[in-house]
Amino acid sequence: MLTKEQIAQRISREVKDRYYVNLGIGIPTLVANYVPENLNVEFQSENGVLGMGPFPYEGDEDADIINAGKQTITILEGGSFFDSAFSFGMIRSKKVDLTILGAMEVSENGDIANWKIPGKMVKGMGGAMDLVASAENIIVAMMHVNKAGESKILKKCTLPLTGVNCVKRVVTELAVLDVTPAGFKLIERAPGVSVEHIIKSTEADLIIEGEIPEMQF
Repeated sequence: MLTKEQIAQRISREVKDRYYVNLGIGIPTLVANYVPENLNVEFQSENGVLGMGPFPYEGDEDADIINAGKQTITILEGGSFFDSAFSFGMIRSKKVDLTILGAMEVSENGDIANWKIPGKMVKGMGGAMDLVASAENIIVAMMHVNKAGESKILKKCTLPLTGVNCVKRVVTELAVLDVTPAGFKLIERAPGVSVEHIIKSTEADLIIEGEIPEMQF
């Protein structure tokens, strides 16, 4: 079973050279810490930052330099700042190659719910609404089950949707799943986790073909 850091580490393997990548709030923000130094990657945040680096070490934080989740970040050489209109213009014009989002639920047809739990106060949907409507390559970083052990990988989302038919791949503490026209396809499993355990932890049906390899980092 993976930690949140290991989920981010596995997702970092999806990042290619010269990609522009948007990192959502939560686990996705950790991905910047694991991208190989030999790759030229630009991380974008919808509050108006391009060229984010890893999280700062304790004591090196600058409270004025934050991401969309209000976490302090570092800026790589050549990084830039701009207003929200310019930032969302980049997203809506499909300049971002890869979007990595957190989620509370994902359904087998690629729907995502990641902004609201009814009855709880939320600040709003934020940039996720534009990202799921405009991005062509969305990977979700999330936990497979909730604290009660209930699946968050579902046949149909129960929470208010952020976007429909948009998620391409999901990486959880248990598995890597692709969203296909026929439903979720099991691609990889976490080290030490059996296929049977993944099936038991997943409400949606899984497509399983041949031997399922363990994740590599």
